[in-house]
Parts: sequence; C-alpha cells; structure tokens
Amino acid sequence: MDVIHKIGRRKTAVARVYVSAGKGNFTVNKRTLEEYFPTPTLQYKVRQPFALTDTTNSYDVKVNVYGGGATGQAEAVRLALSRVLCEINEEHRGALKPEGLLTRDPRMVERKKYGQKKARKKFQFSKR
Repeated sequence: MDVIHKIGRRKTAVARVYVSAGKGNFTVNKRTLEEYFPTPTLQYKVRQPFALTDTTNSYDVKVNVYGGGATGQAEAVRLALSRVLCEINEEHRGALKPEGLLTRDPRMVERKKYGQKKARKKFQFSKR
C-alpha cells in the first residue's frame, strides 16, 4: 500500500491527510497528536474513524491542518481520515456512515451585514 491522500474541511479549517501502512504513528503539523490536540475530547474525535473500523494501530498518519480553531481542525482531520478508510476498504463505509463521519458539515459563520452590529444583532434602537 502506498500513501493515500485525502482532504477534510470543517468551517474554515482544512486538513490534508496522508495515510500509509505502519504501526499507528500520528503526526499533526510535525508534532505528535497529543501535543497538537491536548484535550482527550479532540484526540477521541481524531481517532474515532479508526476505533469504529477496528484499525487503530494499522496505519501511519501525517496531517497538515490550518485555519479555524481546535475543534474545527479536529473534525476536519476526522472527515479526511474517514474518507481514507473508505478508499482503503469499501466495507468500512457501513461502520462510518451511520455515525455521520462521511458527511461534510455545511454550517459556516454567517456574514456580517451592513447597518448591523453583527450577522443578526442590530445596533441599539432608541424610539425617543
């Protein structure tokens, strides 16, 4: 198996994932997974596709991720890893799809409108 490359996105975060056969090494922006995503929740989100498909220590993963915040980046990595696992073995799709890991989350920040303070918030109105 050679290197498989996929992209995942969430809000403004973009993750490029390179997966090859290996022993489970995880590199995110030239740092370990635990260094880059320090909270257990984010680490769980990133590892979720491997846990659902029982391939936890089967592949080496190299990730380049930028944009957005920590949660958006973690979920972008999760989407990219899910896409890689589906390309490796089409049977993984059955485990990942019901959990919603193959769906690109379309929710984005709504743009600010002119004449308003934020997207929906208005300036204070005074009747008199």
